[in-house]
Amino acid sequence: MKNAKAIHTLFILGVLAAGLLAGFLNMPGEWYASLAKPPFNPPDWLFGPVWTVLYVFIGWAGARSFLRRRENGRAFGLWVVQFVLNIAWMPFFFGLHMMVPALVIILALLLSILAFVGSTRHTDRLSAVLFAPYALWVAFATLLNAALIYLN
Repeated sequence: MKNAKAIHTLFILGVLAAGLLAGFLNMPGEWYASLAKPPFNPPDWLFGPVWTVLYVFIGWAGARSFLRRRENGRAFGLWVVQFVLNIAWMPFFFGLHMMVPALVIILALLLSILAFVGSTRHTDRLSAVLFAPYALWVAFATLLNAALIYLN
């Protein structure tokens, strides 16, 4: 049990640190501020708190799938894939200003999140539930990414 607590802590802190670093290295800046935005674009201040909560959920589910990888190795593999795609999206969108490749990445991210939920819904319901708000937010972010391409 002590080891499981340490793994949960490491996953949550690791995911938060990776997300924070990716965000810091790929700040939206003037380019993003200059884009025409759809009417459903949330205020900039909302992204930080939402992603902080989601990264805690992602880390928690990651630790759970890591600890259960012998029973459901596919779930942990999907968790790794979604996390790599999550972190990869920021440099393409904010760093390189490549909105179309970023859209491809975020679509793959959404599919990997949904596959993770499907893989865990019967074996680790809590992990599937933890990913539900993440799936909704990434679906919204996918729509936002597509709208920004259309408008710009």
